[in-house]
Amino acid sequence: MPGIFFNLHTMIQLNILYPKTNEALFNWHYYINVHMPLSVKLQGHYIKAISIGKGLEDIDAVPACYMAITIIRYDSVEDFMKAFMPNKDVLQNDMKNYTNVEPVIQFSEIIMDK
Repeated sequence: MPGIFFNLHTMIQLNILYPKTNEALFNWHYYINVHMPLSVKLQGHYIKAISIGKGLEDIDAVPACYMAITIIRYDSVEDFMKAFMPNKDVLQNDMKNYTNVEPVIQFSEIIMDK
């Protein structure tokens, strides 16, 4: 297929999904300006890319299931473990400063990237 790049170097991505509920709170200012810079600083060069999406509220045909979806790319699960595990307590304890919901976590292998 023209224009599509099939990834020859398999990377992984950490998908962090914050479910939208009636009781859910999410402090975007804190998340973007404090938590994510802290996460990048602590995990350093192991992070290859970050994408953060905010669920759109005004699409009636397809209501948002998640308030936020954060995708962090790493070269491997091993690199994630080296980056995250030494900083796990700091990053997880900081969650209370921006949300009251438990995120859904999933690792994915990137098999196509454009």
